[in-house]
Amino acid sequence: MNILVLDDEKEIADLVELYLQNENYDIYKFYKSEEAIHCIDTQPIDVAILDVMIEGKDGFEICRYIREKGFRFPVIMLTAKIEDNDKIKGLTIGADDYITKPFNPLELIARVKSALRRYTLYNEKNIANNIIEINGLMIDRSKHQCLLYEKEIDLTPMEFDILLYLAEHKGQVISSEELFEKVWKEKYLDSNNTVMVHIRRIREKLNENTKHPKFIKTVWGVGYKIENE
Repeated sequence: MNILVLDDEKEIADLVELYLQNENYDIYKFYKSEEAIHCIDTQPIDVAILDVMIEGKDGFEICRYIREKGFRFPVIMLTAKIEDNDKIKGLTIGADDYITKPFNPLELIARVKSALRRYTLYNEKNIANNIIEINGLMIDRSKHQCLLYEKEIDLTPMEFDILLYLAEHKGQVISSEELFEKVWKEKYLDSNNTVMVHIRRIREKLNENTKHPKFIKTVWGVGYKIENE
């Protein structure tokens, strides 16, 4: 597995590289954003770990670039900033996870492995003849493909898993806690707004009316659901 690490704090980048190499990952390590972008364009990447505050194009800009180029590999943001607005911004532009400095390297390794598991399942899972159709929305498990009125919707692996879980439980209200723990495979925190941000992004891709969404309904104070047909 190839992991890109971008951080202009040499000590942090070197530490991350060391721990990842101990897990037998191949590392592309950079201290400058321009070099990282060139690597993204020329090398197969499985996970990108991006420092937010870096000279040149910052981590947010690089994450946006990755998604605009159509790359679906997981992106983990590293930052010394802890404001919710920054976390929401990163998740909204397509980041999969967000870790605040200082961090435990073992936690970072766990996050990387979790992201890789999801990405691998997204690319390799093959469940034949298993299609969910809901009012013009078609979710094909075998191809990990989502179509809206026969037009493909470009979802990240995380977004696909969220939509699939809701569709598999259509008619049921799914709490943010359940959705997070089933999709992320991690313990949910009360202050966690990750689910909300991903739901918002999925709705945008489905061209949902925010006040009257057709597919993903919000049940205030409870969770989310997709109605039965």
